[in-house]
Parts: sequence; C-alpha cells; structure tokens
Amino acid sequence: MKKVLLMATMAVIANVQITEAAFTGPSGDVNTTVEQVKKMPDDTNVVLRGYIEKALGDEKYVFKDDTGSIVVEIDDDDWGGLDVSPKDKVEIRGEVDTHMMKPTDIDVDTVQLVK
Repeated sequence: MKKVLLMATMAVIANVQITEAAFTGPSGDVNTTVEQVKKMPDDTNVVLRGYIEKALGDEKYVFKDDTGSIVVEIDDDDWGGLDVSPKDKVEIRGEVDTHMMKPTDIDVDTVQLVK
C-alpha cells in the first residue's frame, strides 16, 4: 500500500509545472537621481523616475529628472510594448555604464509608466 501511495505521489509531483517567478515590489534604491548616478561605479543597479525627453538614435535617449539629464540606452525589446512621450513619467531600471572617454550613461533593463 505504501509503495502505491508513494508512486501516486511521485506521479502528481512529476506533473506539476514549474514557472519562473520574480519579486515585483519596490527596491531600496527607488530614489536614485541622475546627479547620484554620475558619481556611481560601473555596473551599479539603479532605479530612476523622470522623463524621456528625446530620442538620439541607435536606441539612445535623453532621460531627465529634477537633478539633471543623462543618456540612457533602451533596447527595442526592453520597452515592454509601451508608447512613451516626453509628458509621461517613467521608472527605469538598469545599470550604470561608465566609460573612459565619454560620459556615464545607463543601460536600461526595464521601462514602466509611473501613475
């Protein structure tokens, strides 16, 4: 009887689909500003809120908050289907990208509208 129960339990477990999950709540660095980003080391994870002012071409855009402006790189597949204008407040999450011969920018992973 125990063998049958064990085999039935294993069969049920084998049919369970495992899905990926991720934390979607706020992080501790939501209040990062453009001014702060310009002083951070390479590959630092950041979250900023502000406005995408204009497109520069080659997936590069000017992002602005109350402390200044910075170039951000947003790959086409990182927009998540959003249509954003300079009037729309957004939250961007990404990494600081420092360079030796040009200004620091941000490699964006996600863009979300802020309500």
